[in-house]
Amino acid sequence: MEAVPLLRSPLTDYLAERSIPYVVASRYCCRLNYGVRGKRYFTVGFPNVTGGYEIRSRFFKGCVPPKDVSLVKAEGSPADVCSVFEGFMDFLSAVALKWTEDEDSLVLNSVANVARSYKYLDGYGKIRCYLDRDEAGRRVLESLRSRYGDRITDRSNLYDGCKDLNEYLQRSIEKTINNHLKIK
Repeated sequence: MEAVPLLRSPLTDYLAERSIPYVVASRYCCRLNYGVRGKRYFTVGFPNVTGGYEIRSRFFKGCVPPKDVSLVKAEGSPADVCSVFEGFMDFLSAVALKWTEDEDSLVLNSVANVARSYKYLDGYGKIRCYLDRDEAGRRVLESLRSRYGDRITDRSNLYDGCKDLNEYLQRSIEKTINNHLKIK
C-alpha cells in the first residue's frame, strides 16, 4: 500500500459528484494505491488516529485496518468545541459548508466506534453532533448525551429532510445551480 497526495483523477471526480470540492478533499484525504491478488487499485484514503484509513471510491467502501476514529485538530489555538461526525464524507461536507472553522472535529468512521471517541471528547466543553438522521445516529447521540449531558448539541436539525450532512450539501448545491439557471 502506498499513500500519495490526492491529485485530480477519477477519484476527485467521484468526490465532486458527492459535492466535495477538490480543495477540501486534497487537504484531508490522500490517494491510496494498493494491490490485491496481482491487481492494482486506487482509492480515496482518510487517515485515522492509529494509522489505518477509511477508504472510498465509486465502487468500494471499506477501511485499511486498524479501524479507529479520526481526530482533526483546528489550526491555531486549542479548541474547546469538537464537532462529531459518523463518516468522513459528512466531515468533508461540513468543511465545504464552513461549519467547522476554528473547531476540532472527530469522525467516528463507524457507529461502533463511539466508545473509542470518549478519550478524545472528554476534554471538550462543547460537543456538536452532526450525526445521520436514522436510528443508528440517534443511538450514538443518546450514548454521547448519557456521558456528556448538556455539553452535547444535536445539530442534525440543520439538515432536516436529509439522511445526512452530505446529502444536504448535495441538495444545497443542486438547488443553487437550479436557481442560477432560472435567473439566466
